[in-house]
Amino acid sequence: RALDALLDELGTARLAREGLVLEENLEEVTTVSVGQVEAAGQIVSYWGTQRTTTDHLRQTVYGGSDLRLVPGPLGRLRDLPLPPPIRHAISQACRYDRAADLAWPELRASRRNYDVAFGKNPAGVWRSGVLEQSWRIGGASGAEIAALEAFAADPLLPSIRASTVEIYGPAPVPEGVVVYFDGIDAQNGPMLKYVTVERA
Repeated sequence: RALDALLDELGTARLAREGLVLEENLEEVTTVSVGQVEAAGQIVSYWGTQRTTTDHLRQTVYGGSDLRLVPGPLGRLRDLPLPPPIRHAISQACRYDRAADLAWPELRASRRNYDVAFGKNPAGVWRSGVLEQSWRIGGASGAEIAALEAFAADPLLPSIRASTVEIYGPAPVPEGVVVYFDGIDAQNGPMLKYVTVERA
């Protein structure tokens, strides 16, 4: 009844013009990022998870990403030993990516990132799906650039792990990291952002 009332409120003209997406409410949710970046004649693909941190207002915000990266297109991720939910998330991201290419054949996106969530619905049934695409520079871009550099330096690397870290407030810089911001952000105040890279 509530859905019927909402559909009546939206009206058929608006539904025809804008469409409507319904998402199941999931519990025990895990969100993974699956993506591909292309630059300087290279393609690197990855899957990973995000972390949260606390900002200056004590709000929970994005705190970085932990990625596993391989040279090549998204499909290369299937060559990794993966738990079934991660393998399924990668398949869904690949399917979404192919659908985008079919819908917009003229599209050229040098960065393609998809957030895929999985968890249990109120009936306890496992569900998963692509939440959204991000074809712009994002929080994981520092790790993506570090990976492009690592694979360019050693083309025989089968895979690497790279992480981005974002810290609010003054903080010491750990040894062996690549710092891409250490200063006063106009909106967020003092911040430290860096990347770590290691062989997988």
